[in-house]
Amino acid sequence: MVRAVLCGYYGLGNAGDEALLATLLQMLPSSVEPLVLSANPTQTQNLHRVAACDRWNPATVLQALQASQVFIWGGGSLMQDVSSAASPVYYGGLMGLARALGLKTIAWAQGVGPLQRSWTRWLTHQALKTCSEISVRDGRSAHLLQSWNLKCTLAPDPVWALDSLPVGDLWQLPAPRVAVALRPHPQLTAKRLESLSKALVDFQKATETCLLLLPFQPEADEPIAQTIQSQLPGPSVILKPNSPAQLKGVFRGVEMTLAMRFHGLIMAAAEGCRCFALSYDPKVSALMTELGLPGWELADLPSDSSEITRVWLEHYANGDPLSSDQIQSQRDRALMHQDVLIRALAT
Repeated sequence: MVRAVLCGYYGLGNAGDEALLATLLQMLPSSVEPLVLSANPTQTQNLHRVAACDRWNPATVLQALQASQVFIWGGGSLMQDVSSAASPVYYGGLMGLARALGLKTIAWAQGVGPLQRSWTRWLTHQALKTCSEISVRDGRSAHLLQSWNLKCTLAPDPVWALDSLPVGDLWQLPAPRVAVALRPHPQLTAKRLESLSKALVDFQKATETCLLLLPFQPEADEPIAQTIQSQLPGPSVILKPNSPAQLKGVFRGVEMTLAMRFHGLIMAAAEGCRCFALSYDPKVSALMTELGLPGWELADLPSDSSEITRVWLEHYANGDPLSSDQIQSQRDRALMHQDVLIRALAT
């Protein structure tokens, strides 16, 4: 049995990152015993049924690494310096320590960057060049690694391949249903949120839909969901499923999804739901381009809420989800991340 330390943005209440961990655990060979570095080990143990330890406790982390043979960066935009320059230091430092202790290192399903500082670019390059295998989830990351002469596997985000579970209570809610997944961001100004809220009110009046408000990171997103819900004239619910698999399963029973959240769009598209994107980040914009999703950059959001409503109604009436062939293609290609794990762990 091989013991592997899994490191990512785990135990911090972000459903997208928990979905990445769930997919990584789903893809790991049965010969691997995982140990997750988590900000909330008890929660991680209960949610994923896996051993976990405190990511903030240096002694515990060192002990975990010393007792393991493999170290895996477990997906997402870990090496970026836009939200915080501390992120590359933490993750890059752990990668360096793992290599110094003789562990095999794997960078799995990474979104590398943006890296605005020269020293974070250097640190990222140093961390990645020692990896046995690297997989990335977007072309921009692959291009950056190619400029560093580093080989990598490019495949869609692994959450495309996450097995979903049905949410029984969902069918008790009125149909048709539309999901909304917004998050706080400097570009989501009070004025823009007001426009979106008014557009949702008018959209609901016109369609008589039940709105499912999905806070992917409840601590951050739920206040926005509550603000919107307080204004809605029709049925709505703030929904917080118990697991990433159930969260993905929510979109089986949804006609359309309006989302800022990257993994909200992926989960919805993967379950055959029509999607409309509101982009705050290059990764969301790239996903819109790749899949041909309609949407706006937040900076370009119409100031007239009636125009927002008009476009949403048009997509609700006439828009199409991805075809079954497109969904299967994304899922099949996402499984290339599993091939990376199998290949790295077999040598």
